[in-house]
Amino acid sequence: MIYLDNNATTAVAPEVRDAMMPYFNELYYNPSSAYLIATEVAGHIEKARKTIARHLGATHPREILFTSCATESNNHVFAGVIKANPNRRHIITTAVEHPAVLEVCKDLERSGYEVTYLGVDRNGRLGMKEYVQALRADTLLVSIMHANNETGVVFPIDRLSRIAKETDPNILFHTDATQSVTKLPIPLSGNMRYVDFVSFSGHKFHAPKGIGGLYVRRGMPCRVFLIGGHQEGGRRGGTENVPYIVGLARAFDLAAETHAEDHAKMERLRDKLQNGIVQRIPYIEINGGGAERMPNTLNVACHYVEGEGILFQLNDIGVCASSGSACTSGSLEPSHVLTAMHVPFTAMHGSVRFSLSRYTTEAEIDFVIEKFPGVIEKLRQLSPYWDQNANAPRADNKIMGIGKKA
Repeated sequence: MIYLDNNATTAVAPEVRDAMMPYFNELYYNPSSAYLIATEVAGHIEKARKTIARHLGATHPREILFTSCATESNNHVFAGVIKANPNRRHIITTAVEHPAVLEVCKDLERSGYEVTYLGVDRNGRLGMKEYVQALRADTLLVSIMHANNETGVVFPIDRLSRIAKETDPNILFHTDATQSVTKLPIPLSGNMRYVDFVSFSGHKFHAPKGIGGLYVRRGMPCRVFLIGGHQEGGRRGGTENVPYIVGLARAFDLAAETHAEDHAKMERLRDKLQNGIVQRIPYIEINGGGAERMPNTLNVACHYVEGEGILFQLNDIGVCASSGSACTSGSLEPSHVLTAMHVPFTAMHGSVRFSLSRYTTEAEIDFVIEKFPGVIEKLRQLSPYWDQNANAPRADNKIMGIGKKA
């Protein structure tokens, strides 16, 4: 099986698994207990917190809060800042955010909050003019992802956060960095010093599922979200997930140790896959190809085929990927990200995302380059938009964008 869906989740690194194992056995104690061995375990949590703070450039370890995942971290930010700032009721986000942000915003709209959803261009890039015009005197929070999970397009969070603070220092700035943490620099003491909150999830970079984190800059007005005991300095109730916290810190260390090598490898293999597909398949385009992208992400729009069919065919030949269309979840609606990017109708439903990891091999990419053209050719023979005799788009297609090669 060739796994190219690493933006969905990643394999737990052996080094991370080994670091976690003692905390399932001889070091299983509750870190809140008073006896010595338990306080030693609590010390290991703080060591992990210091490690992660160092990798993110946080000024103090207590700026790192452990959560169960990035979804919890995102909800914590929204709920916490709203409780702490009841007089501001305007939020800015983008039309291409992950549902962990978009659905929260929709829920807030039902409660009377006003949300501005910034659009993107054909390459998935934000318009800076539209962003500046959206900032208002009553803006409470700006929440913009660092990198898009479908296309890999990277947003200039350093500039966006600086503009927000220069407009009004009381505007809070949050970024969902789930896809970018450990893959792109996030210098919170450097050019990202205007960012107040950063969400991330361990299973995107070879830590296990069920552990995430939230950076909260010191002094930021943000109330408790998960109410309970005194854990996490009283900021998040619930007994700490010690093995996973330790594993999360080890994953950060591991990523830092091999960052340059991993980045170069993933980008090279991603570009090889992209070039191989473009050279062999007509009538395709690269979603986000004209913007800065994550080194591991390739979103290919294949005209005249359905993403569901692509995934089924890929599965039959042992390749795991994901579709840019929501049809696999039982919906006929296309991806909200591709819709916001104004991807042509016949490509929007036929988009597929390949996402690589440090474990992706050259042989795996060569296999996909060899087999993927046949998958698309087979599916086009079944498409009502395709002329089987001419092996080309039907001459009577009238939909915008049809009939043009990428």
